[in-house]
Amino acid sequence: MDYSYLKALHIIFVVTWFAGLFYIVRLFIYYVESKGEEESAKAVLQKQYKLMSKRLWYGITWPSAILTAIFASWMLFFTPEGRVWLMAPWMHIKLTFVVALYIYHFMCHRMYVQLINDKLTFSSFKLRLWNEVATVLLFAIVFLVVLKNEINWVWGVIGIVLFGILLMIAIRAYKKIREKKNTPK
Repeated sequence: MDYSYLKALHIIFVVTWFAGLFYIVRLFIYYVESKGEEESAKAVLQKQYKLMSKRLWYGITWPSAILTAIFASWMLFFTPEGRVWLMAPWMHIKLTFVVALYIYHFMCHRMYVQLINDKLTFSSFKLRLWNEVATVLLFAIVFLVVLKNEINWVWGVIGIVLFGILLMIAIRAYKKIREKKNTPK
């Protein structure tokens, strides 16, 4: 198969994988926040969130993660272009971030199992922070692929750290706004 087709398929499944990772954590947040509802509403909501999580996790997120790995491996190990990229220092750094992304995926899987077994104990605030880990990894991976340069990579890491700090500040500000809005007057 031509390298361009492999690359296109790889990008498509990276996008669907990230969509699944972003949305699964949102479902975790909704599930946790439904615990504050009255019992009848809580039961309906939690049942629905479990069903949505299962369909998303096994119908989109896991297949996308697997297909991403298959097409990436095919490109890197079985095409001349890929073998050239595999020797580039930026690719080693990118692959380190990709390993971190798979670790994130497996940790989300553990949370998914906890949700299914009604043992998810994270607060919605912690889950909102957790959701941003995927955002930071996405930025890191995309910038590395686009820039492909160690000097730019150093500036990229500095930018990613600053971006992470800004995300944390924004999440805390959002939490304060929500708390203020929900405080009885």
